[in-house]
Amino acid sequence: MKFIKTFLTASAVVIATLAAAFPATAQDPGPKAYADALEGKRILMVPMAMGFDLAQGWAGYLQREIPNFGGIFETRDPNWSVEAGAQAITEAIASDPKPDVLIVMAPDLNSYSKLMKRAQKAGIYVFLIDNPANFKADAYFGGDWNLMGQMEAEEAMRACGENSSKEIGLVQGDQTNATSLYQYAGIMEVIDKNPDFKIVAKPDSNWDATTSRNVTATMLQQHPNICAIIDFWDGDATGAAAAIRDAGLKGKVHLIANGGGEKSADCDMIESGGYGAVVSTSVVRESYDMLAMIKYLLQSGQPPGTSSTFIYTETETINKETMTADSCWDLKALNASLK
Repeated sequence: MKFIKTFLTASAVVIATLAAAFPATAQDPGPKAYADALEGKRILMVPMAMGFDLAQGWAGYLQREIPNFGGIFETRDPNWSVEAGAQAITEAIASDPKPDVLIVMAPDLNSYSKLMKRAQKAGIYVFLIDNPANFKADAYFGGDWNLMGQMEAEEAMRACGENSSKEIGLVQGDQTNATSLYQYAGIMEVIDKNPDFKIVAKPDSNWDATTSRNVTATMLQQHPNICAIIDFWDGDATGAAAAIRDAGLKGKVHLIANGGGEKSADCDMIESGGYGAVVSTSVVRESYDMLAMIKYLLQSGQPPGTSSTFIYTETETINKETMTADSCWDLKALNASLK
């Protein structure tokens, strides 16, 4: 009997101690800290334009998530004007309230660099999306453009084969945008290691489909034995595809484009034979990478301008042999989901 009383007394002490140590309802501090850091924060995106799939995709995925944590998401549309983009960034820096995060698609290496530094000094985190620049961004999101150039060259050589003319043409973007410069460097790294293959023409399109069509038509007339053409952007490669078709060379000249993996822009063009392949990054992954970094930096307390993170998106070569049901994302489906 004495043993039982002793046991019950000890048990009561243990229970009382545990009750004091643990509240009746456990409280997770995470949600409050998350809400306190993110609610009401403003995110502004300034792409090169809003009228194309990359910008619309990023905006769609960001708009889907940012309101969920109480944030405010806005875009500005420079409509391919460097001056209008600079004005949008300038106004953002001067605004009250200012954006907490500024996402910029730089048109070239230098045009916005000073403005982006000003934004950081004003207390704004600055992200670069897709296009590198001569600027230490808080984070860069997008592809490794040198690597993509290498992949494009390797796809061109694969498609041409050993028994071909081994003549390859390029349709570059321009000579100021980092994506064009770095793609070209990557292509030449591969070609220099495979001297049997030659780059026989390399005009610029200035990212315009009509110009791409015209320079490709000229290229095919001057070099009728070309076996592959690499166009640096799917947004203007439709022009190159039209020139190849008009010359009666569809299916004979392998056209390789670079894109963001949107269904109608990339996978449908491969399916129809307009493109032989697309070297693609992923707008979906880039969007969620941006969201994760937004949430991290806004909770971190780290001052703008003190981070320098590169988050490269997985890159793949999509052609008829490698294409699967999930190789591309669908802008129409994304827009429908936002209604």
